[in-house]
Amino acid sequence: MNTPVPTALIAEDEPLLAAALQTELARAWPELRVLATVGDGLSAVRQALALSPQVLFFDIRMPGLSGLEAAAELADQWPADGAPFPALVFVTAFDEYAVQAFDAQAVDYLLKPVQPSRLQKTVEKLKKAIADRPPAAIETEATLEPVLARLRGLLAAEGGHAAPRLGAMAASLPGALGASIRMVPIDEVAYFEAADKYLRVLTAGAEYLIRTPLKELLAQLDPQVFWQIHRGTVVRASLIDTVTRDEAGKLSLSLRGRPERLAVSRLYAHLFRAM
Repeated sequence: MNTPVPTALIAEDEPLLAAALQTELARAWPELRVLATVGDGLSAVRQALALSPQVLFFDIRMPGLSGLEAAAELADQWPADGAPFPALVFVTAFDEYAVQAFDAQAVDYLLKPVQPSRLQKTVEKLKKAIADRPPAAIETEATLEPVLARLRGLLAAEGGHAAPRLGAMAASLPGALGASIRMVPIDEVAYFEAADKYLRVLTAGAEYLIRTPLKELLAQLDPQVFWQIHRGTVVRASLIDTVTRDEAGKLSLSLRGRPERLAVSRLYAHLFRAM
């Protein structure tokens, strides 16, 4: 009986480092087949969904989506009845806080420049993880939850320490960027939504734009008041009216005072498990 060839995807925005990692992998794990090498987070998600590799090597710092954000997006889109979610290995320059977070969440990582001895240990763990999977195993929402929990922990750690709470923000009307500024009290905000270079600020009856990145804004919001429900969406929890699940198992919610429905990603579905 032929043993299936293990497969991997490398996401690294520096071509020389990607090539060096592939060379070291060829020495440490000759039978491993690298299906593709990509240079940004969005391409990593697309290729992983298309190729279903068994292992992912994701650089933490990449254009577009970071390695963590790409992993979270991939987990959100991974078919619940498909192949098992790939084993994740993050590749990073030394960062004391990142390393502590990886250790706390029991997530494997490699430090740049990748050392052959460390890579060999990682390879042995990956081989065991692949070998321990039952034949013809498929992913389910239940088996994905431990992966999602670890990613939530890493994303929370990446957010850093809480900043002073936001009381109000200077925001522009969409059609008059910079020409007219209004101080929008935080108590009026129903939800925030990332949109290209701006962040949409939605109240019960108006929309404004600010330039603050969502990741930076999250540190200034009370997590008991505002819940992140998607990579680019944060809502006021007290305004949540209905949460529904469609035929594909995807969650969405509505807010009192707002007409639209907002998608809830798999990463944050645990917030509504009791509903």
